[in-house]
Amino acid sequence: MTELTVGVGAGLDTADMVLNIGPQHPSTHGVLRLKLTVDGERVVTCEPIIGYMHRGAEKLFEVRDYRQIIVLANRHDWLSAFANELGVALAVERLMGIEVPERATWLRTALAELNRVLNHLMFLGSYPLEIGAITPVFYAFREREKLQAIMEEAAGGRMHFMFNRVGGIKEEVPAGWTRRAREAIADVRKGMKDIDVLIRRNEIFMARTKGVGVLTAEAAAGYGASGPVARASGLDFDLRRDEPYLAYGELDVPVVTRQSGDCHARFECMLDQVYVSLDLAEQCLDKVDTIQGPVNTRLPKVVKAPEGHTYVWTESPLGLNGYYLVSRGEKTPWRMKLRTASYSNVQALATLLPGCLIPDLVAILGSMFFVVGDIDK
Repeated sequence: MTELTVGVGAGLDTADMVLNIGPQHPSTHGVLRLKLTVDGERVVTCEPIIGYMHRGAEKLFEVRDYRQIIVLANRHDWLSAFANELGVALAVERLMGIEVPERATWLRTALAELNRVLNHLMFLGSYPLEIGAITPVFYAFREREKLQAIMEEAAGGRMHFMFNRVGGIKEEVPAGWTRRAREAIADVRKGMKDIDVLIRRNEIFMARTKGVGVLTAEAAAGYGASGPVARASGLDFDLRRDEPYLAYGELDVPVVTRQSGDCHARFECMLDQVYVSLDLAEQCLDKVDTIQGPVNTRLPKVVKAPEGHTYVWTESPLGLNGYYLVSRGEKTPWRMKLRTASYSNVQALATLLPGCLIPDLVAILGSMFFVVGDIDK
């Protein structure tokens, strides 16, 4: 009598397979490589391999003066250019003891929040796209375009704004700009309902994201995660409220958090943050209309920071960005070290991905909300 064995692959010798996702792959947001060991459809181990986009930005800073490094710093997270250049300007201003005019401070705060909305709308559109929902990206780009027009009118650029300067901002905004900006904010607030209704409680989207890729608060803190990724795990921390800079000390900044730490919680944190940022930007614009005066500080032809060092960190759209500036009294920094949000957030993949199915890998990877240039700075 022949003994029958039940089961897929029963009686066959099997071995784990090593599989590479990336570095050229649409789901990896750029040239990121994930080296996976898989058992069938299940991930056993994951090793994120970075460095394919490394441009040596920190070394390039050392041979450029304090005006020139702003144009480089604004590129590592290409979705958060205003926030990147702002951090460099704040670090140099702190080291030089420069007091920025009040009008420039409020304009910077308004533009930083509008840039945060632009960043979040990109992910709110592209993340559902990666797991099969095509429509949200069209709505997200429709709303982005309204704010892009406002940012372009003020700064002259759509992606790399180059509007911050050491001591303030490049120039005064055009006449009537604050009114047009408020109108754009009102339009975006209405348009956000389409994205919200379409995707937040969508049954298929929830099935793909609820309970998937759970990052505990302890793990998030251990990896140094920040921004929407950390707050979705219950870490109630936001520099705008807890260590205010710019004009945030005069604003009431609600911090959006969730407790479940899964993909859906990370998406919801980012979605609700858009509403908060629109409100904050509107409050800043109202304040700008009440303040007259210059928007920058007159500087010498050659800017030299005094000898010393300082550390400035800001709440960028994707999380904490830190800028460690060391000066030896010359016109170029001796060292400018970047601590980027994406670099810390992506470390958690080594913990999140083992045990998941390959289709869930894409959902988890996208929900970590990183930009590869922000990792490979």
